[in-house]
Amino acid sequence: MWADPDDDPRNSEGPSPDGELATLQDFLTSYRKTLRMKCEGLDAEQLARRSVPPSTMSLLGLVRHLAEVERDWRNWISEGDPLPKLYGERDADFEGAVAEQAVVDAAYSDLEREQAATDAALAEHPDLGRRVGKDRIAVRELMVHRVEEYARHSGHADLLRERIDGRVGQ
Repeated sequence: MWADPDDDPRNSEGPSPDGELATLQDFLTSYRKTLRMKCEGLDAEQLARRSVPPSTMSLLGLVRHLAEVERDWRNWISEGDPLPKLYGERDADFEGAVAEQAVVDAAYSDLEREQAATDAALAEHPDLGRRVGKDRIAVRELMVHRVEEYARHSGHADLLRERIDGRVGQ
């Protein structure tokens, strides 16, 4: 098993959360932890290692991508001008995921900052039925999309990690 069930930080004791918003947040937190767990203990080269050509996907690329996506979700909420991309052009989040410790450190810092900022922006809209932003997206749709994005990429991370050192997920 990837983690001893007694030590798995995704396991919580007691009943599941009450309410739709709390449930969505709980799933999001769990998938965020899963992504981090898949990256733990790897060096910069391993984190930047690509899957298979022609794919540019790597664990480091996923961390950078999710930082970029968190920022973009705030654009969905906002009525104002969009925030600029973190890494520049399309696919730069993956293309720029190079085996340098400074890039790794920056990616984790970016992810933490962008997650916190998006969490704070969404905390201002606790009504899941409320429509926000220029496109009037429902907060519920945004929350479900966040869970889906992290879940999908956690699956990618599982395969990437297995290719690096043979560890498989649970």
